[in-house]
Amino acid sequence: MYRHRWLIACAPILPSLALAHHGIGNFDHNKDVDLTGVITEVALINPHSWLYLDVTAADGSVTPWRCEMRAATMLRRSGWSAELFPTGTRVHISGSPERTEPNTCYLNTAVLEDGTSLDRYGQVTKAEPLQAAPRAARLASGVPNLNGDWAAEQVVMTDPRGKSGALLPLNIVQELAPGELPPGAQPFPGSRGTPESLVEGAIERQGFVRVPDPVTPTELGRRRSQEFDSTTLVERMLSCAPDNILFDLSFEGHVNRIVQTEAEIRMVYGFMDVERTIHMNMDSHPYDIEPTFAGHSIGRWEDDVLVVDTVNFTPGRISRVSDLMYSEQLHVVERFALDADTMTLTREYVAEDPAYFVGELTGRDVLKPGDVPYQPYACDDRTVE
Repeated sequence: MYRHRWLIACAPILPSLALAHHGIGNFDHNKDVDLTGVITEVALINPHSWLYLDVTAADGSVTPWRCEMRAATMLRRSGWSAELFPTGTRVHISGSPERTEPNTCYLNTAVLEDGTSLDRYGQVTKAEPLQAAPRAARLASGVPNLNGDWAAEQVVMTDPRGKSGALLPLNIVQELAPGELPPGAQPFPGSRGTPESLVEGAIERQGFVRVPDPVTPTELGRRRSQEFDSTTLVERMLSCAPDNILFDLSFEGHVNRIVQTEAEIRMVYGFMDVERTIHMNMDSHPYDIEPTFAGHSIGRWEDDVLVVDTVNFTPGRISRVSDLMYSEQLHVVERFALDADTMTLTREYVAEDPAYFVGELTGRDVLKPGDVPYQPYACDDRTVE
């Protein structure tokens, strides 16, 4: 019963998070493509991986195809590797066609030459936290040791092929039948049979399916949101631009790295290579620093909770699934708490911006030790070639 209440609370948000990927609207998930060809290249890259193959027709003509897969980090977390797709071997692909680009598909299932079948969200190996070298629970000063690689739980489709169903945390999906919609969950917008999939260009015309603004924008904030339309958003994503320090920490479950010393804590996000430094030896923010994407952060310990105060942001957007903007007046307070028994790192945050929204924007992220090592995101978007 408790689990179902959780699903009802989270289901309206999780499917929309996936629409932050501009690729979903490019494919017609109500149509099928079946291809058999020879692998010419596999590119395990972020934000989308690609499998390239040559398909030979009955008349002997050869057509190059490419099929989109999940982000490299997500594939690595699911046990996929480039070694699964040797160049020169045959592969059978079932997928969905690209709406406008010929010879391009969205990979649902790949059957390899040795008979191995891989579904888009299939787990080749069970994800387990890395067995890191023994680490002290605390630094020499006595504060909790946050060093290491941390990631949110994977979020996958209930249909492992990615054709239909809902987008939910892996531990929930593993309890469901393929494609099952648990109570409160909504189908993935753009997946087979959804309204977004049935109208040509529906998602492109809307830009993206939004969730309601988490707080009420001011009149100025509303005007800024209208100026920052979906066209601008697509341009930012195609240019591999990050969002902000709030949204990007757990987006998609990329693996983050924390490097902690007594003087500073450096956080390297696995999404879009965001880097930030939390200064532990400052009591106040300098007055003469230029605003930056990550702002200026100072930290202090309250018992065993790391409290981080951040100001001096360049204006931007709160997330890829909300129209809410923030100004240079954004002020963020984060609280990081480590449960050493369960190795769970929880971040809670409160953000205020009197110029662009009313009241407090709050959120929470739960991270566990990474099941694969951190690797740079190294954005290489080949959505349009």
